Amino acid sequence: MGARALQISMGAPILIETEETYSNPIDIALTELESGILPITIRRTLPDGTFQDIPMKWLLK
Repeated sequence: MGARALQISMGAPILIETEETYSNPIDIALTELESGILPITIRRTLPDGTFQDIPMKWLLK
């Protein structure tokens, strides 16, 4: 969430409709995460040197 909040604070486009007034970028990032539209993927390195990409939306189920 910290990385996305930093992106928002530096002018990145917000991916949700902001009907409510948010007080800080962290609230916006959390709302994006809860809505399932946050385009962030975690790359996990496996012991054999290969990678596994895990989208954030998989972790919220």
